[in-house]
Amino acid sequence: MIANRVRHFGTTIFTEMTALAQQHKAVNLGQGFPDFPAPAYAKEAAERAIRADINQYAPRHGLPQLRQAIADKALKHEGLTADPDTEITVLHGATEAIFATIMGLVNPGDEVILFEPYYDSYIPSVEFAGGVPRFYTLHPPNWEIVAAELTALFNERTKLILLNTPHNPTGKVYSHAELQLIADLCIQHDVIAVVDSVYEHILFDNAQHHTLATFPHMRQRTVTISSLGKTFSVTGWKVGWTIAPPDLNQGIVRGHQFITFCGVAPLQAAAADMFAWAEREGYYQQLGEMYQRKRDFLLGALAEAGLPPLRPQGTYFTMVDISHLGFANDVEFCRYLTTEIGVAAIPPSAFYQNAADGATVARFAFCKTDESLAEAALRLQKIRQ
Repeated sequence: MIANRVRHFGTTIFTEMTALAQQHKAVNLGQGFPDFPAPAYAKEAAERAIRADINQYAPRHGLPQLRQAIADKALKHEGLTADPDTEITVLHGATEAIFATIMGLVNPGDEVILFEPYYDSYIPSVEFAGGVPRFYTLHPPNWEIVAAELTALFNERTKLILLNTPHNPTGKVYSHAELQLIADLCIQHDVIAVVDSVYEHILFDNAQHHTLATFPHMRQRTVTISSLGKTFSVTGWKVGWTIAPPDLNQGIVRGHQFITFCGVAPLQAAAADMFAWAEREGYYQQLGEMYQRKRDFLLGALAEAGLPPLRPQGTYFTMVDISHLGFANDVEFCRYLTTEIGVAAIPPSAFYQNAADGATVARFAFCKTDESLAEAALRLQKIRQ
């Protein structure tokens, strides 16, 4: 008999739609993993680390060379100063970073504010910690925050607010004004902010990613989370990290040590080398340019197929408006698209407490080869026939 705490979770929508895509040989624009190779340097760096016998346990908070590389990168790209020994923890991907952070900082009964649509691990993390999720619903087409509505969610029981920018699944990049509002509310109510920024280098149309921890009086109450997977197309490596002040970092480390204890040592060593390589090669700019080209191609293909896209500012996802197509909801549309058209997308209602709030949109991923995107564009034309 399975435990009650996991009984209601079921299979993730990503697993379900990927299986359906495989069954019908659909082009999978659903699950957000690249179908193209990681940079050759990344693979070579991993091979070098394994051959150098960096194959035993890493320290629980990560290899020192990687923690230093993360500190250097945060200072250069975000203006965020971090002590690699007391403020940085390397974890088994951003998903474990989120889980360890919530487990280490949230007590039973504490309220946690989440923005929906949300990444699907957020709710289980809060529930496992005994926290009480409170939801702010972002609405298309602009996904804007209304100050009065967010303010109303804060009270004396609020312990933490968790946000994702650039935001999966909408592609929203939180503005400086929106982050300032969040900062002001956190300071007023003595609330911790946790920022999931795994798409920080995938930005379009001159959008700017702002780091909440650099806002006045926010450094001591902010946990910044990122990972290697999205930036270097190595989602299977599961190398993530947190940057947090020493007192919050201790909570994260104490949770992490009894979840996985440490991440994969040779991949941590490779990651340190990859950060240095990325700076030498101008990789981050190239990454953004590559994804903007892929985004623009897919947006054009979706528009031509009668699926109006909601133009993303970042990430490698776009949402489309399906309200005019006559489907009962997003799940029905995505099943039709996969089985009849041969293109898989994700129904975003799985990322809302009230499924009806996501029933009029669908999410497509463009972290795919040009050939995959071209084939998808060709198949999508059948919608108009």
